[in-house]
Amino acid sequence: FFSCSNDTSIRRWLVTGECVQVYYSHTNYIYSLAVFPNSQDFVSTGEDRTVRIWRKGECCQTIRLPAQSVWCCCILPNGDIAVGASDGIIRIFTEAEDRMASAEDLQAFEDELSKATIDPKTGDLGDIKMEDLPGREHLDEPGNRDGQTRLIKDGQKVEAYQWSVSDGRWVKIGDVVGGSNQQTSKSVVYEGKEYDYVFTIDVNEGGPSMKLPYNVSDDPWLVAHNFLQKNDISPMFLDQVANFIIENTKGHVVGPAQPAGGDPFTGGSRYVPGSSNDGSGFGADPFTGAGRYIPGSSSNTSAPSGVADPFTGKGAYSSAAQRQTATNIYFPKTDGVTFEQANAPQIIAKIKELNEGAPQEQKLSEETIESLKGLLLAVCGANSPDAPTIQQISLLWKVSHWPEDIVFPVLDILRLAVRHPQVNESLCGEAEGVQLCNHLLSLMRPEGRPANQLLALRTLCNCFSGRHGRALLMAQRETVLSRAADLVAVYNKNIHIALATLVLNYAGCLHSQPDLEAKAISLQWAFTVYNILNKWGYCPCLHFHMRPIWVENLLKNCPQMGLSI
Repeated sequence: FFSCSNDTSIRRWLVTGECVQVYYSHTNYIYSLAVFPNSQDFVSTGEDRTVRIWRKGECCQTIRLPAQSVWCCCILPNGDIAVGASDGIIRIFTEAEDRMASAEDLQAFEDELSKATIDPKTGDLGDIKMEDLPGREHLDEPGNRDGQTRLIKDGQKVEAYQWSVSDGRWVKIGDVVGGSNQQTSKSVVYEGKEYDYVFTIDVNEGGPSMKLPYNVSDDPWLVAHNFLQKNDISPMFLDQVANFIIENTKGHVVGPAQPAGGDPFTGGSRYVPGSSNDGSGFGADPFTGAGRYIPGSSSNTSAPSGVADPFTGKGAYSSAAQRQTATNIYFPKTDGVTFEQANAPQIIAKIKELNEGAPQEQKLSEETIESLKGLLLAVCGANSPDAPTIQQISLLWKVSHWPEDIVFPVLDILRLAVRHPQVNESLCGEAEGVQLCNHLLSLMRPEGRPANQLLALRTLCNCFSGRHGRALLMAQRETVLSRAADLVAVYNKNIHIALATLVLNYAGCLHSQPDLEAKAISLQWAFTVYNILNKWGYCPCLHFHMRPIWVENLLKNCPQMGLSI
């Protein structure tokens, strides 16, 4: 069978799950496939406005439509191809001359196609630099393959042509609007999100093209880093990709432009020949670069809060303690990270299902299940009027010792419950805390069940949400991390995410403490987890990969760690 996806690939599979061939030709999402009766040849359609015919493993014909997307296709009993597009029209294509449309209809279709507009920001046409484009004489040269696209410059317009092998000529498929050096307000949708640009990157000749989405408000270096990680490309290309983004998004400014440079003496904008007036607008002081005094006017909005310097109009000197340090959305990450996902009906349904097959002496009564349900609703609802009762908490602790093969939905309730202050205090306090910790660690042993290992780890992470939980886990740090170390070799992405989160939460607690040895251990753990990511080659998820980096940043930026790193 065949499959298609948004990575622009089509794959042929055996029923055993083995991929036997990969096909590339599309430049955007592929939406549908239809297979000819011989079970070898097929048709594909996609977001790149094309219908592509595949024979003997090669794309033998490309038909472009005057629509934004070609959504679906099917093979009719007579061998014709029917396709549906985003313009609401179904079109039928045939090889039989007796079923072809009239010459007038064919010309009308070609005229409609030639009037279509193509946004270069989709990346389907590559990077466009108008000054480098050839003129119409370029159309005298035949194409190399069917569906090949060629851009030509006609005055101030850029036209796109496609080579038709069957007709032996270049067919106009539309006018290109905008350009790589022009700013437009139209967004490009890629993987369900809107972007200002979506570039097409060709890494290996003959291999698949890769999409690089970018918003002008993004950091080009972070975008380049994520692109390389996602496509498993060497980080050696970081500078090259980042500079490509910067070069191809020049002139696209978000918000008011910032001054080109500051005067080191006055703090005002320095003079730049040919530049526009200073951003302060009317009434600039020619000596200080700041706004001059105008009776009745408001105070200088560009000055920082606090006391303003009467000579420069800028903020007066303030000590480091008075200045608010610029913040970063990622660093330092001192607040705990918890696992909040919850589906209460499914959890309760699973408990009931497992309870039916449990040994008679282990079966839970209806009252017990209802009590667990009430507790779950109390800890999951942000505005729940009911607080967990002591009886419910005690019952949860008792049921968490259910047989290991069926206890996992109860552990899921425990994971959610320890976030609640009352449950956190009751189960993580001095009286019960060590017992809870030992119970969770017993479920994390290497020969245990993966579901129990995962939920025990997540419960430990969620314990950091309360004061009593943090105190318990800091006191049991060596024991917890020692048992967690046994799970490093487990090939389970979710367990590794939980491990990274546990280390991150420990680092957050250690950030303001002078325990250098503990910080060094946590930092070593961060490197270990990061190596796991590279070893298993997980598809990158920002928060997953950021967790060991958060740990490193937390600990390396502690003043007392400066000499020991």
